[in-house]
Order: sequence, then structure tokens, then C-alpha cells
Amino acid sequence: PAPAPAPAPAPAPAPAPAPAPAPAPAPAPAPAPAPAPNSAPDLFASIVAQGEAVRNLKAAKAPKEEVDKAVQQLLSFKAQFKQLTGVDYKPGMAPPTSPASTAAPSSDSSSCPYTRVSQQGELVKKLKAEQAPKEQIDAAVKQLLALKAEFKKFTGQDYKPGMVPLTPSPPTAVTPPSPPSSSDLYERVAQQGEVVRKLKSEKAPKDQIDAAVKLLLALKAEFKQTTGQDYKPGAAPAQKTTAPVQNQPSPAPAAPGLYEQVAEQGEVVRKLKAEKAPKDQIDAAVKQLLALKVEYKQQTGQDYKPGSQAPASPVQTQASTSQSGSAPQAQELFAQVTLQGELVRKLKAEKAAKEQVDGAVKTLLDLKSKYKSLTGEEYKPVAAAGATGGEDKNRKERENKSEKRGGGGKKGRGDKASQGKESSGGAGGSGEGQGPKKQTRLGLEAKKEENLADWYSQVITKAEMIEYYDVSGCYVLRPWSYAIWEAIKEFFDKEIRKLGVENCYFPMFVSQAALEKEKSHIADFAPEVAWVTRSGKTELAEPIAVRPTSETVMYPAYAKWVQSHRDLPIKLNQWCNVVRWEFKHPQPFLRTREFLWQEGHTAFATKEEAAEEVLQILDLYARVYEELMAIPVVKGRKTEKEKFAGGDYTTTVEAFISASGRAIQGATSHHLGQNFSKMFEIVFEDPKKPGEKQLAFQNSWGITTRTIGVLTMVHGDNMGLVLPPRVACLQVVIIPCGITASLPEQEKDALLALCSTYLSRLLDAGVRVKTDLRENYSPGWKFNHWELKGVPVRLEVGPKDMQQKHCVAVRRDSGEKVTIPEAEVEKKLVTMLEDIQNSLFKKASDDLQSHMVAADTMEQFQKDLDQGRIVQIPFCGGIECEDWIKKTTAKDQDLEPGAPSMGAKSLCIPFSPLKTLQPGQMCVSGKEPAQHYTLFGRSY
Repeated sequence: PAPAPAPAPAPAPAPAPAPAPAPAPAPAPAPAPAPAPNSAPDLFASIVAQGEAVRNLKAAKAPKEEVDKAVQQLLSFKAQFKQLTGVDYKPGMAPPTSPASTAAPSSDSSSCPYTRVSQQGELVKKLKAEQAPKEQIDAAVKQLLALKAEFKKFTGQDYKPGMVPLTPSPPTAVTPPSPPSSSDLYERVAQQGEVVRKLKSEKAPKDQIDAAVKLLLALKAEFKQTTGQDYKPGAAPAQKTTAPVQNQPSPAPAAPGLYEQVAEQGEVVRKLKAEKAPKDQIDAAVKQLLALKVEYKQQTGQDYKPGSQAPASPVQTQASTSQSGSAPQAQELFAQVTLQGELVRKLKAEKAAKEQVDGAVKTLLDLKSKYKSLTGEEYKPVAAAGATGGEDKNRKERENKSEKRGGGGKKGRGDKASQGKESSGGAGGSGEGQGPKKQTRLGLEAKKEENLADWYSQVITKAEMIEYYDVSGCYVLRPWSYAIWEAIKEFFDKEIRKLGVENCYFPMFVSQAALEKEKSHIADFAPEVAWVTRSGKTELAEPIAVRPTSETVMYPAYAKWVQSHRDLPIKLNQWCNVVRWEFKHPQPFLRTREFLWQEGHTAFATKEEAAEEVLQILDLYARVYEELMAIPVVKGRKTEKEKFAGGDYTTTVEAFISASGRAIQGATSHHLGQNFSKMFEIVFEDPKKPGEKQLAFQNSWGITTRTIGVLTMVHGDNMGLVLPPRVACLQVVIIPCGITASLPEQEKDALLALCSTYLSRLLDAGVRVKTDLRENYSPGWKFNHWELKGVPVRLEVGPKDMQQKHCVAVRRDSGEKVTIPEAEVEKKLVTMLEDIQNSLFKKASDDLQSHMVAADTMEQFQKDLDQGRIVQIPFCGGIECEDWIKKTTAKDQDLEPGAPSMGAKSLCIPFSPLKTLQPGQMCVSGKEPAQHYTLFGRSY
């Protein structure tokens, strides 16, 4: 969606209001009259507000005449400013003070900034209370924010309701603007960055994104020009305090600060190259990087080297002097920052309104900026006080300890606490222009509990499971995910062969006549059928469908093959792809237009044989989920509304994803009865009644690559994928640690030889294992990489481990570290892998049991549903009643825009319900007697 239209140009601060009632805001503020020649601060504020209005108009692609009018007003303000102060207006400069001849406004004066803010605040409250139109409220709020900014410039402090306003002492003369203040510029860059991120996430038009990015780059350039350093997200710049001795040149930036700048610029260059940015952008970034390196060498007397510790900066005596005596103030400010940080985290966790979160974040950045200005150092949260990223921090500590045990190793994740970035021993290796690495490029940036959709998208791409494709709803399955499908295929294929099922392959195309033979069957699939209508430029005489399922493809052949009861049973299965051209929001693995599956199609002489096979196959599907993927399922029968079109009844296994509070269909086994055999004339001579024809009884059953998406959502965490050992492509990864430049070559060779020995022994024990011997990645980077991909066990081997004849195994599911004697590696790891499989199943089972409840009333059912549960309710089984339940529970609860099934639908009639239906018990609708306890819930 396009961003909201920009507001009209902001007016200059209004004159003192008459003692009349508070006026309602005008629909669009008219251009303000030029301020009086003696109101330089007011004029300055008008320029800032008008400049912001011009930028908004340009970003929103407003009509040219509107933009020109706003620009003309801005130039007029700037000309008056120069005439009044004698200097040109420059963005980011501090506002000038008023002349001595002009008395400072008193706090009770209507021209006082404090009074104007208070009055505007009252007006906003009044408009909200009266539920005025949104555009009026927005205009009033914008004016309030502009007045607060003016108040801060005028007094040097944030406006707080009820505070005693400070009256600035009048200076002796009009002073030229002081060196530019960086806080406002910093906030503007942060806000614009947020705008760019929002536009990208909403997939706004490219021209809008480009305009926003261009503005962001311009603001960053202005920020650097003003502060002398690059903009860094999350690190507000220190406010420069005036030195006691005037006209003294400021000292050169400290070498460590410059070191950081070089490192950051190196990161920018790498990012641009990785994203294949235009050549001129890369050249400009490289040029800036070289200039920074030259400056670094001039200051330190040595070349910049990635990963080397920057020399300490000279002691700033003035800073230390200013810090002494400000301890109580600093402590109070520290507490304020901590409290505000907690507030921001709480608002984000509760998914509060965006403007509320943005306001809290802005306050937090202001407080951090004040803290740095007062103490001369960045605010650092105390871990015990609830610092964010606890899980990531624990992971870093674990990895750091493991590297130390290994004898030092390259600088990796363990150095991040002290240095702030990963050393060049990481992903980039060493080399010119390659500074410290940032972890965010490898790890997940979304949390599962906060934004499941973004988390899921990041996991499946960063864990190298899928690659996006240029046809919507179709995806590339990479080896890491396809290996899971192969594990499922191997298990299931072996089991169905025991039942006498044989594999085959039928064409993917089906004629229109065959597809439309079973009317109720095709009616269910019709909207999703993809048709081939042309060969080159020639129209086909008759369109050909791409199979959505293969009943109508296979059954004409069954009719030819069955003549006698001796030709039965037919038990065939095929592993293939099908196409269902859905128009709902596609999600990789879960809802795609093309997917892989197996479909079994069997025909029997008796109904009993067919009914028995339906349940045998369903049990195999339950084993695939529970024994292979460690995911508990609920077995049951589908309702009349949800059963397979054209079948007698459908059985299913249903899984549950607690992160979204939704169920998902795992696999289905259908009893088709004689419906299809009647249509396709699959008949045989009845051996008990010679001369009479009997229709065959049929089944069909299938499981799809959706299983991979279910596995990802159920077991994954904020560090990435978590794979159960039985379906993991790789069960153990061996990582040598502590290989440094100082390690003797002989010890290095011995360490690598030991890793190879472990590899051979584990392969002989039937463990899927590999060693990661890549030299251009640090151990810390490798730890993160394999954690993200979900490998069940990591085996760390370092020089000290080698000397002590043991190794360290780290579990992916719990992070637990276990020291294993060298002689017991195979035995201990095989046991550990089995324990991980069982632990994952137990955790998921506990999760399902705590989220599946029974309810006897509609009120209790809706309450449980809104708490993210799936609910067993007494249900009459009627299709109309089920539609009513879905409509009633949908309401306005738009849990995830574009996602399927907003309302609750029937999942299955469980074979083992939580409660027994009492005689005469009514359906939750209260209209008909209940037939069964039926499981309902929101579903994918």
C-alpha cells in the first residue's frame, strides 16, 4: 500500500490566542505569515516544519503545484532568516537565541512555547474525546509534535505535562548558530529508516521505495557532515558540550572510533557487492573506505588491519572532570532509560499500536542520547535487569566457552561481547576492506512468538530449505528440505510394500471428459484446475487438465484390468507432483500451487477389506508424524462438510501449531465406496452369484510435502530450524576448534586427523555425520550456521580436548553440553540422538495436550478458541450448522491478513475424544441433538 498522503505545509507557530473558546483545527492549515523580524527561534522552527512538509510532499508524489508552493514558502522563510540573523540556514544547526532587547516570554504568556504546547495538547485531547475526523486529529497531533520540538530547542529539555517551564536567560546579543546538534538529525534518519522498512515489508511500488531510500541516504550524508561520523542504528550520537576555552580546535576523533568507522564502511562495501548494487554506488563506497583508512593511518601511524585491536584514545581530562560529580544524575538517568526500555519491550510484546511504539522508542532514544551526553559513554543494559536477546546472549556465552576450551581459535562469536563485532576470522575471511562481521546477516531477525510469518519465511530461506521462484506459489526444494521428504518416502514406501502395494506412474494430464465424469468430485476441485489450452500458437481442439489428483486419471485403466474377482485387489501407489492453482495467500510447503505427494489407489472385492486398509494407512501416517518427525497428531474422521468430494468417508491425522493457535491437516485416507467404480465401470463377476456384476470398493490416500512446513513450525525456535534426528539430513557435525596461527603445525595435523577418526567411527555406527573443515569461517560462525540448519548434535574438538582424550557434544534441542570420553563416542552419541528424538516428541505432546480442551457451550468454545486452543465440542454434524459455527467464530478477528479459515472449522471427529457424549446432549448451536464430540479450531 502507498504511504498516507503528506499533510499540507506546516504553519509557523501561531500568535497568542484570544480568550475565546478553543478553536477547531482547520481542515488544511494555510501558509503562515512571515514571523516578526525579532522572532528568530520561531522563524527557525517554521523552516524546520516547512522543510519536513516539503519532504513529505515529495515522498508522497504530491502534485507539482503543491510541491512548488511549499518550496516557495520554505525559500521565503530562509530569506527572512538570513535577513534577521545574518547567516544562512543550514539543516541540523542549532536554533539561534533571541536578542537581548526582546524579553523572554513568561510561562503564563500565550507566546511561551510551554503554554502553546499545553494548549495544543488540550485541543488534541478534546478532538479525541469528541471523536473528530481522523484527518483533523492527525493535523492537530502533528502541530503538537512540532510545538514540542520547538519547546525542546528553546529550553534544552523535553516537554512534560505539569513541569515548571524554564525561562531562558536573555543573551547579550544575537549569536550566530552554534555547531549543528546531532540528536534531531539522528531521529530523522531513524524515522526515515523505519519508513523504508515499512514500505519494503508492504511491497510498495518501486518508485515510492526509491524515493524514500534516496531521502534516507541524503539524511545520512547530512548526519555525517554534521557529526563527523557515520550513522549507526541504535547508537545515538553524543551531544557536543562547549569547551571552557573558546576558539580552541576540537581534538581529532579517537582512533577506536575511526577503527569502527572503517569496519562499518567495509561492511557497507560487502553488502553492496553481495546485493549486486550499481557500480557507481560500490565505487563511491570503496572510495570512502579508502579515505577512512588513510585517515586511520595518519592518526595511529599504522595500517588498518581487520580484527586487530584499535589503539586506545588519549584520555580526555575534560570528560573525566565533567563526569565527576554527575554520578547521582547519571544513576537517575540510567534508571529512566532502563524503565523506558522495559516499556518499549512490553508494548512490542503486546503488539500495541505502531504510533504508540514509535513514540516510546523515540523517548528511549532521547534518554539514551542524554545519558551519553552526561556520562560520555553509551548506555549498556545490565543483564540481570532483563536485557533483551537473552537467548542469543546465552548462545554466545556457550560458544565462547567452547572456543576457549578448544584453545583459543579464531576470533568468532566469543569476541562479540568485548569488540562489538565478529572478527575477520568469520564469514568474510581476511583481506583488504573486510572489517568485523555483523551477526544479523546469518541469524534470524524475527522472533517466533512475535511475528510467526516473518520467522517462518526467514527459517526456510536461511536454513537453505527453499529458494523462491518467479511463478507465484511454486518453490525450489533445496537438498536440505528434500532430504526430509526422502526420509518420509523411504519409511512409508517400505511399510506399504508390506501391505502388498506396488509403485507405478500415470500421466500428469487428464482429458476434460474423464475429469468431469464424477460431478461432485470435480465440483470441489474445479476452481483450482490448471488447463493446457495451446500448443505453441495453435489452440488445442480440447483443453487438457493438469492433474489436481489422479482418481480420474487412473480409474479408466482399472476398469480395463478388472474382469473377475481374481483380478482384485488392485493396490497401486505413485510418488508424483500435482497442481492446484489456488488463489489464497501461498505459503511455502503449507499452501502451494504445485506440491509433491504420494497417492495410493486401491480396489477391493468387499467393503470390509477396503475399510480395514483405510485404518491401516492412517496408522502409517500417524507413525510418519510421531515416530519420524516427533509430532503428535489427533486421529479421526472428517465431517460430511470436510470429507473428500465423491467419497463415502475420510479419515485424517491433524497436527497443531501452538505458535499460531492453529491446526493443520497432516494426511488423509479416504474410503470411496462404490461411487467411482460406478462412474468408471470397475466391475467384476460375483463369484457367489454367477452372471451378476459387482462394483469394486475403492480407497485413496495421500501425504504431501506440507509435512516439512509442519515440522518447521512445531519444532523450530528463535535460533532456527530444529530437526528430529530420524529425518535430519545430517545428525552430527564435527567442528575442530582452537586452530590458530600460534598452534604448531604438528598439533593442527593431529587435531584434524582426530576429527577424521571420529567421522569414520560414527559413519560405521550408522550415524549421518560430516566434518566442517572450512578454513575461511570461524568456529563461532560455524556453530551458528549449523544451529540455524537444525543439526541435532554438534561435536566440538579442540587441542585441550585432544590432550584430555575427550570431546564435547552440544544438543541442538536444549543447548546442553556433554563431555564424552574418546572411547565412548559412538555409543554416547547414538543414545543422545535417540534421547533428542524422544524429548522433541514429549515437548510437542505436552504442548498439544495443554492446548486441546473440551467445551459444552458456545460461550466457552469461543473463549478457548480466542486463547489459541483447539476445542472438542458436542456437534450435530449438520453442514449448515458447521457453516454457522465458522461464521460466528470468524467475527472481525483478522488474525493474519490473507490467511485461510479465519473462523473455526471442523478438524475431525476424534477416535479418542476427551469426553463421552451424554444421552440427549445437544449440539452447541442448541438446535439439534449432538452426534459426536467433534474437534474444531482455526486451521491452515
